[in-house]
Amino acid sequence: MRLPDRGETWASDIQQMFSRIAHRYDFINRLMTLGQDVGWRKEVIQACNLQKGGKILDLGSGTGDLANEARNQYHGCQVVAADLTLAMMQVGRSRYSTNQLDWCAADASCLPFPDATFEAVVSGFLLRNVGDIHACLKELMRVLKPDGIMVALDTTRPPKNLLSPVINLYLRVIIPWMGGWISGDRQAYTYLPVSTRFFLSAEVLGYYFIQAGFRQVEFKRLMFGSIAIHWGKK
Repeated sequence: MRLPDRGETWASDIQQMFSRIAHRYDFINRLMTLGQDVGWRKEVIQACNLQKGGKILDLGSGTGDLANEARNQYHGCQVVAADLTLAMMQVGRSRYSTNQLDWCAADASCLPFPDATFEAVVSGFLLRNVGDIHACLKELMRVLKPDGIMVALDTTRPPKNLLSPVINLYLRVIIPWMGGWISGDRQAYTYLPVSTRFFLSAEVLGYYFIQAGFRQVEFKRLMFGSIAIHWGKK
């Protein structure tokens, strides 16, 4: 299976898929990563190094896990959780009180924020799902303040090594079976591992950051190379 073409209906297709699995998404993430994603999110937020009074945008926030971690780590900072899928945000709003996070419906390629609004922008498993990564990264650059930081947690194409057969079995068989069984939506949990296998390598995504104008771009691989954290400064 290959990823579908990212044409005119891409955004609505992705939105519908995440709407269907919103109620079980976080639980299945904990299972699929053996709980490691909680630590990854903490690492993403720590990398922002926000000062008191700073503003941080969690783009593609989903149910708000990253945004809530930012609120926990940086008291006195303004945290905005933005996503295109209302169903995901509704789950998050029911979990966190409305005065803890500012929620916003937003398209990653056309953000409703003025230039130079945020000291930091973070994302968790967003970039593999956007229709135009170049446009998205340019928007993130636009809304960042000078010297602001972008930190992205995402899947990445794992490098070939001795563990490749095991990783491929996990991505092609176990995740679709487990996710489909728990969520009742096998199609969604076939797409998600496929999007990992056919997404950009960590090196290429880092190059995309540089093309968008980010400097001091670096990345760190996790989970046998199938996950990466990228960061760069404006």
